[in-house]
Parts: sequence; C-alpha cells; structure tokens
Amino acid sequence: MPLWALVWGPPTATVHSRTAKVFETIGDRPNAGRQYALATASRPGTTYARIIALDLVTQAQQRARQGDIEKACATWGRAIDTMTGVRSARTVDAVRTLRSDPRPHRTRGVRVAAQLDERARLFFTRRTASGDGAVRFC
Repeated sequence: MPLWALVWGPPTATVHSRTAKVFETIGDRPNAGRQYALATASRPGTTYARIIALDLVTQAQQRARQGDIEKACATWGRAIDTMTGVRSARTVDAVRTLRSDPRPHRTRGVRVAAQLDERARLFFTRRTASGDGAVRFC
C-alpha cells in the first residue's frame, strides 16, 4: 500500500472508498453506494472521522440521486454526527452542500429534509459559538 493511501485509513477502507469514486465517475450509483457503505464500515471508531464523514456525505448524495431521500437524510445525519469535533474546510463545505441538496424536498414539506436542515444549522451555530466558524482547515 503506498504511503499516501495510508493517510485515508486502513487499506480495505481506502480501496472501497476509491472504488466507490470510480463507480460514481462511470455513473454506476448502486455500486458506488455499496462501496461507500463498505468504506465507512471498514474504518474503526473516530480515528478517521473526517474521511468517514466525507464518505457518508457522498453516499448520501448517491442515495438522494437514486430518489431515496429518507435514507439520504439519515446518512447525512450520520455524517453530521461523525463531524463532531472535526476541523476541516471540506466538512464545512459538505454541510453547506447537504443544506442545499435536499432543499427541493424541504420546500415540498418532506419532514426528514427539514429536520436535516435544522441539524446542519445547529452544526454551524455550534462551530460559530466555539470559534471554529471562520477557521478553515484541510
């Protein structure tokens, strides 16, 4: 395993994550979603929280594109939970995206989308209150 790949965590998780990106690129959303799920399940605890959270966000986006907003919002929620304590510009950008992606569902009154938006809003409120709001890392 090349040294650069070890930064992303255990080799199995890294291979699943990279494989998911390949499937995503070629438009095979079901396999991409399965590979993202395997990647997040293959990383232990909170050691790689940022990477797990970003994989969860991408997995949620895949689910949303497949039309399963309930599962997408649940996965986005897991991503927010995983981001607790993570200081990363990419995770902040991911939360901004997860506020905008389900917007059409929120405006139609889909409850899980509204609940997710509230969780994302609280994520930013907590970051601002702790002084992380303007700090950009990674």
